[in-house]
Amino acid sequence: MKAIVNSKIVLKDRIVENSAVLYEDIIHAIVPCDKVPNDCEIIDANGGYVTPGFIDLHIHGYLGKDVCDGEEESIRTISKGIIANGVTSYLPTTMTVDMHVIKKSLEVLRALKEESKNWEGSEILGAHAEGPFISESKKGAQDPKYILKPDAEFVKEYSDVIKIISLAPEEDTETFDALREISKETDVVISIGHTSADYDTAMASIANGVRHATHLFNAMTPLAHRAPGVVTAALTSDVSCELIVDAFHVSPALYDLVYKMKGRKLCFITDCLPAGGLPYGEYTLGGNKIVYRDIVCRLEDGTVAGSVLKLNKGIWNVYTNSSIPLWECVNCATLNPAMAIGVSDKKGSIEIGKEADLVILDNEFNVMKTIKKGDIKYES
Repeated sequence: MKAIVNSKIVLKDRIVENSAVLYEDIIHAIVPCDKVPNDCEIIDANGGYVTPGFIDLHIHGYLGKDVCDGEEESIRTISKGIIANGVTSYLPTTMTVDMHVIKKSLEVLRALKEESKNWEGSEILGAHAEGPFISESKKGAQDPKYILKPDAEFVKEYSDVIKIISLAPEEDTETFDALREISKETDVVISIGHTSADYDTAMASIANGVRHATHLFNAMTPLAHRAPGVVTAALTSDVSCELIVDAFHVSPALYDLVYKMKGRKLCFITDCLPAGGLPYGEYTLGGNKIVYRDIVCRLEDGTVAGSVLKLNKGIWNVYTNSSIPLWECVNCATLNPAMAIGVSDKKGSIEIGKEADLVILDNEFNVMKTIKKGDIKYES
């Protein structure tokens, strides 16, 4: 048995002090510090925070490696890199590239998924397929020449590995045939994203199977008083919503509003690109050149691409720029994403019986240790 002491334990509804987390591969108890068994291995948090392991639902790469490289070595590098940011599990995210490349990338993730449960890096929970079923007018940094119409057969073929599929519902048939087939025949979470749909179409797609919204506000029709758009549909319906929390993609002025409207349905993401963890410079994304400068990545034409955000710092960005309690900020990167993809029975919060995926952080949310299934996988 191991015990983390001298910490502030971030539970899903409060922060507890003067207590210890007891665990092996699963969490066994939270007890007063004077009740820690004598035979426990003691881990001193030095007055810092203990949180559940973070879950990133949307990340394209890290340390120069791209999920769409379609290479095992790239996935291993990404996983090993982001565990240093407290991310104990994640959805490697593909993008709109040649379908053969997407399939190869998904097959690599399928082959590594079981092994990742016990390796040194972050665990692969499945994949997030961002495209290729998107709207050209809201393509963002995605390559328009690879855009396709929604294809339920593709999603069904890879439904054992795809956890989330981002698509533009207006590109489906008028009766949302592909959406309804995916929803009926798989457990894949359909996410509305990179979409030019109007409000009515968005609401109709939600009624026909959409359960999630990809990077809220970005690459979708905005909220306007006579054209409420996808943003309004996402905020006022029951779908879960991703939010890129680098304080650039979405203004911090909106953090409180979005949290008040979405609550347990709000999921913080990084949307991190291969430039993550590297210095300013020129890199690639899906074969296209991107320029990383001044905290943001752009295509050569100036189009904003994804971020280089570390999820621990994203949580801290929201906490220090809003009135949201720290435990709720942490929930947005742990419990809420776990609920969105159906793994909250074993991940996402510090509760008895759940896997011992834990992060020890200092008082500015820098990661000191990352623990996965009871074993220390990263130490600063």
